[in-house]
Amino acid sequence: MPSTTTTYDTIMSAQTLISSHAKHTRRPWSELFSLSSFSLPISAADAKDRIKLNVSYFRVNYVITALTILFLTLLWHPTSMIVFLITFIFWWFLYLFNDNPVVIFNRTVDDTVVLGALSFATVLLLVLTHVGVNVLVGLIIAVVVIGVHAAFRGTEDLGSPGEEEENGLLSVVGSQPLRPTSGYNRI
Repeated sequence: MPSTTTTYDTIMSAQTLISSHAKHTRRPWSELFSLSSFSLPISAADAKDRIKLNVSYFRVNYVITALTILFLTLLWHPTSMIVFLITFIFWWFLYLFNDNPVVIFNRTVDDTVVLGALSFATVLLLVLTHVGVNVLVGLIIAVVVIGVHAAFRGTEDLGSPGEEEENGLLSVVGSQPLRPTSGYNRI
């Protein structure tokens, strides 16, 4: 008789798939550039924590920003721009606007593996078109711009990445009520 109980491994694999895919979400640009959310970090550790959370939360937005900066460094190199646009098609379909996880040979490929492979392929193909210095400068500018933004953008209004998708209804049911439960309001 087959067992009808769910094992811990199946629960963890489903949770990993959800959390891996939940990180791969395009956030609204207005949320990324909300001026009220910018503030100075208190310390270097606070800046490091902000960078970690913001890079995780705004991952797709930062990838689009980096690709745009890289594209701008190639404006006077038409062959490199053609190669970039071809690789950008792969970015578009495999990472930026793909709502489903990538599956190769019936195995789900993790989001970070797709990001790493596309990044490596883009840089390699552009360097082969003899614009290595432009690629290096573009990547340095992208890292600085994204790092500064991530360090100065506050994280108080962000939940953990994918929190809503992972917890579903429990995030609403288990939260504090919006209105006071007593009949009196504090002044």
